[in-house]
Amino acid sequence: MIPILDSKRQYAQIGAEVEKEVLDVLRSGAYILGRHNKALEEDLAKFTGTKYAVALNSGTDALHLALRALDIGAGDEVITVAFTFVATTEAIGIVGATPVFVDIDNNTFNIDPAKIEAAITPRTKAIIPVHLYGQPCDMDMIMDIAKRHNLYVIEDCCQAIGAGVNDRAAANNAAGRKMVGSYGDINCFSFYPTKNLGAMGDGGLCTTNSEALRDRLVALRNHGGAVRYYHDEIGVNSRLDEVQAAILRVKLNYINEWNEKRRKNAYFYNELFAGHADIQTPVELDGTYCVYHQYTVKIPNRDEVHKYLQENGVGAMIYYPVPLHKQKVHAHLAPVSLPNTEDNTSLVISLPMFPELTQDEQRTVADTLIAALNKTAAAV
Repeated sequence: MIPILDSKRQYAQIGAEVEKEVLDVLRSGAYILGRHNKALEEDLAKFTGTKYAVALNSGTDALHLALRALDIGAGDEVITVAFTFVATTEAIGIVGATPVFVDIDNNTFNIDPAKIEAAITPRTKAIIPVHLYGQPCDMDMIMDIAKRHNLYVIEDCCQAIGAGVNDRAAANNAAGRKMVGSYGDINCFSFYPTKNLGAMGDGGLCTTNSEALRDRLVALRNHGGAVRYYHDEIGVNSRLDEVQAAILRVKLNYINEWNEKRRKNAYFYNELFAGHADIQTPVELDGTYCVYHQYTVKIPNRDEVHKYLQENGVGAMIYYPVPLHKQKVHAHLAPVSLPNTEDNTSLVISLPMFPELTQDEQRTVADTLIAALNKTAAAV
């Protein structure tokens, strides 16, 4: 089986470094909010080109606490997409707000900025664009809309650490890119083990350029108080532990290398699929730097092809088979028409994608996918 992801290969590269740092933490006796946590926050603020970062225990909590820090709650509306993992709207529901779904661009799978303004009402407080599969949204257009309508922006970067726009005039890192996670009022990352920068457990982070929002997030993650045993509001326990912070600091040294390997793998897949009309490969917009958290293609007979791939040793996955506006959890919301979202959830399939994937494995994946398409087409 060629897996969708193989974390053991990554561990073979960095295991000795990780084990050393973890043992140092275990021997230190300092397991919560220690030096690794602080250093990781500083490193990731610098990496994303922001002033502040606040480490948390999951990407879901990052989204939840970002909404809390912006005082978004009952009666408020938040514009986002239905083509994403449920954590995006779960966080909106947790604070008592209402998600308002906007359709996606048919090529990038990201929110279509041209459709945002029609969804704005007097109750709209924020926009949550999701950089799906590692592809940056059109943040310049989104930020312009938000500014004109006095709305907050919370970037969901949970699949896109290291992605950005190649714009040296606006760049905030050494690579000459304006990074995702540096546009919004608060921006959210996940370090779930399958992410491009994954912990060996759960983890998350918020970035911001506002000192006041940083301070609010710090208090919210620690039971609602900035000073121990003094609590100003209802908070949560969302502290990233030192072991995970130490692991992430090791891995952060490799993230640019790993993202480049993902991009190289994506381009090789593109070559393998060139000329196959039934396979629509990912669209990387001019000027963007996609980090290919997933390599996702559109194909006919998707479910039959998926079954064939699984039966023939290719660990392909479907992200996401049912859009959120069709999920039971959101059945109470008013019906909404999202034709691009609905079409794409029946067409997309994600192929094995990780830095250590070999070209021989990619050839096998491509040959198997093409064989599956030929077989299912003949059966129609």
